[in-house]
This record gives sequence, structure tokens and C-alpha cells, in this order.
Amino acid sequence: MTLSPPLRRIRAMLYRHAYLLLGSWPRLLDLVYWPTVQMVLWGFITLFLVGKSGWVANAAGVFLSAVLLWDTLFRGQLGVSLCFLEEMYARHLGHLFVSPLRPGELVIANFLVSLMRVLIGVGGAAILAVPIFHFSLIGSLGWAILPYFAVMMLFGWAIGLIIAGLVVRLGLGAESLAWAAIFFIQPFSAVYYPVATLPLSVRWIAYLLPSAPVFEGMRAVLVENRFDWALFGRAVAVLLVWLAAGGIAFTLLFRSARRRGLLLQSGE
Repeated sequence: MTLSPPLRRIRAMLYRHAYLLLGSWPRLLDLVYWPTVQMVLWGFITLFLVGKSGWVANAAGVFLSAVLLWDTLFRGQLGVSLCFLEEMYARHLGHLFVSPLRPGELVIANFLVSLMRVLIGVGGAAILAVPIFHFSLIGSLGWAILPYFAVMMLFGWAIGLIIAGLVVRLGLGAESLAWAAIFFIQPFSAVYYPVATLPLSVRWIAYLLPSAPVFEGMRAVLVENRFDWALFGRAVAVLLVWLAAGGIAFTLLFRSARRRGLLLQSGE
């Protein structure tokens, strides 16, 4: 089957990053290392708490499920951001955009690379959780893992687009945002505790994040064995706003960088 020119350009970018990733065992090790460390840490915490908390005893995998879903969001965002950072480290952005490649095609290719990174990293940690802790993420959440995974990936991509736009516009001096920005929303995402735990003065922030209803819904599945459609509907509605904001922010910042000639001067 003959692919259209845009699909061929997307495939070329996907191949470039896939060869870069799969041809370097340190990169692959890094993808699996951090999700596995988090999984092991929270797995032992869960084992400690099982005998001390009736709530955790009823859903022994609540922390493991939370950390793996959170890592899906974190790795999804980082996957998009790192693709742009690697191009900037190599001073390659200018070369890319004197070719027929369009910004939207590069973004789609980076989304696919991000998905590949998450499947390798979080998927590897989830598989290791089975022999180590006798815990299966898919077995615990069932079919609910698919919509929750999709929301967390798309939310990560939306944040990644905003960060990528800022890095392209402001230069590598802003690269710390790729690592730090995501952790600002972690306390308000109710990853390990219900939203009701948050003080009333900041609880409104949780309602602006699609991640908070996802983790609330995850606990409903694990503890009450029910899928909360209202929470999922709220997560999707907020997610659509974030996706629109991410797309608009990246487009405006990229156009500004191109007008100022910054694509050829990507540096500090």
C-alpha cells in the first residue's frame, strides 16, 4: 500500500526515534528503571500496610495501580518533551523544518514515540509486578484500564505539547520544565488519597485536572468493584479542554519561534 506524503514523513520521524531508542540499551534501561523502582517501593509499602489498614486490605493493589497510572501520565508527557529536546540538543530542528515535514506531522510522530516509551517502561514494570507482588494491573482493573490509560496518555501529551512549545520558544534554558512541571499537579491529582483529603482552599485545582477523577475512579473499581461513569465523563470533558489548550499553546509558541528564527538557534 502506498502511503501519502504526510504519512511517509511521520513514518520517517517514527523510524528515526525508534532506531535511536531501540539501538541504545541505556535508553531502554532508563525507560524501565524508574517505573520499576516506583513499583517496587510502593509494593513494599502496600505489603506493610495490608496488615494495618482494612481499606488497603480490601484493595491491596491500590498503591501499585496508582503509581503505574501516574507513571503513564509522567512518561507520556516526558516522551513528547524529550523528542523535542533531543532534536534541540542535536540542533536538528532547523534541518527538519526546511524539509517538507510539517509541525503537525512531527507532533503525531512524537506521540507515537511517547506511546512506545510508555508501553516499554510502564508495561515492563507492570509485568514485573506479577512475579514480585502477585499483582496484575490488568487483572485488578479489568477493562477499565483501557479508558483510564487513554485519559492519562492524552493528558500527558497535552502537557508535553505545552512544555515542548515553551522549550522551542525559550530555548534549552527552559528544559527543566520537562522534569518539574508535571510534579506540580501531582498533589492535586489525588494519586494516593481521595480528593476530599485536600484542603477546601485548593480542592478546586483537582477539578481542573482530568487525572483526579481517573484516580478516584480507579479506587472505585478496586475498592467498590464499580466503574464510575460520572467521574469518567468529567475526566473526558476536562481532558478535551487540556488537549485544545495544548494544541493552541504549541501552535502559537512554535509560530513565534519560527518568526524569530529561533529554530536555527536552539540553545541556551
